[in-house]
Amino acid sequence: MAKLNPHFDDLPASYLFREIKRRAGLFQEKNPGVPLLRLGIGDTTQPLPPAVIAGLHAAVDKLSRKETYTGYMDEGSVALREALVKRYAERGVSLDIDEIFISDGAKPDSANIQSIFSVHNTVAVQDPAYPVYVDTNVMAGRAGKLTKKGYSRFVYMPCTEENGFIPDIPKKKVDLIYICSPNNPTGMVATHAQLKRFVDYANRNKAVIIFDAAYSTYITDPDLPRTIYEVPGAEKCAIEISSFSKEAGFTGVRLGWTVVPKTVRAEGSKAGKVNALWNRRQATMFNGASNIVQEGGVAVLSEPGQKECREIIAYYMNNASVIKKGLEKTGLKVYGGVNAPFLWVKAPGKMKSWDFFDKLLNEAHVVGTPGSGFGPCGEGYFRLSAFGDAGDTQRAVASIQASLKI
Repeated sequence: MAKLNPHFDDLPASYLFREIKRRAGLFQEKNPGVPLLRLGIGDTTQPLPPAVIAGLHAAVDKLSRKETYTGYMDEGSVALREALVKRYAERGVSLDIDEIFISDGAKPDSANIQSIFSVHNTVAVQDPAYPVYVDTNVMAGRAGKLTKKGYSRFVYMPCTEENGFIPDIPKKKVDLIYICSPNNPTGMVATHAQLKRFVDYANRNKAVIIFDAAYSTYITDPDLPRTIYEVPGAEKCAIEISSFSKEAGFTGVRLGWTVVPKTVRAEGSKAGKVNALWNRRQATMFNGASNIVQEGGVAVLSEPGQKECREIIAYYMNNASVIKKGLEKTGLKVYGGVNAPFLWVKAPGKMKSWDFFDKLLNEAHVVGTPGSGFGPCGEGYFRLSAFGDAGDTQRAVASIQASLKI
């Protein structure tokens, strides 16, 4: 008799974003004439830049001719990986082309990377954290049982007002450490010194850091690191995952990459083993991102592509500024929204996250994301996103200012 994976039963009953969709749908059914203003799920809204569209069209044309047709690309397009090597070099980081693996986005790689590590590893996660880090380790059997304080086998690294929403290093030995900077959901960005503490901890304890840098292009402050490899020693202990989704609007196009330096070592492994295992996993279970999309990625990294992407990022960051200033005028406490496209709002009057979701929905007709869906320390907070249309963002903020009763 076939048996199911019992660890799926340890997951919450409903995926966070599906529950948001369900509640918003019920409101819409009861109030059919009321438009919803969405500041919730982090999907992009602006069209792809002209240079990228040109790159995608050129890629389609290449596939129509025998002399330029391409099939499988193994770890990814050479041109794309060389362009990424150049990007890292501009940030002072030296990488080899075979240390970069092209994927169909940061979320799948964030989920799949845990598969090369032992199920007996102890996992530390920022709290609050993007759900994929937690849920995929639950599915693998590393989590233990869900309690009111979280999963029994996880080590939670609290992100609170007191520590500026940047966690301290674990107080005991762990094996895998998940960090996201700029952080989703809090919108906070770690400094060199803060990341250095994690790098030093990982190297002392033979731990591996899984570093999510999907929003790194939103960092404009030159004093803040845009890759963990700017921190000395990170090349020995950190895997970095990134994406074109929020930089170039590839949320539906799907393209990302993962950096696995050959110098990264897990406990008891030789240099190069982690890189080789990820290569083996991808070669076995993934046939690569679309050739067309990879040409689009090369166009993103071109000089005109970068100029146009910076304009899109500036558009979204203006939304972030509108949200931050507008909500602060109502008396709400708002964090993030600077060097990051997410804002972390403290619910008024010690209100719980889902209660504030319902209040915001019913009074201002605005949809956001309850902080409790990101972990125990997210309770009492709320995530808003800057990825909406500028006009819709302004209308949402105006509705909050006019209708939300605090």
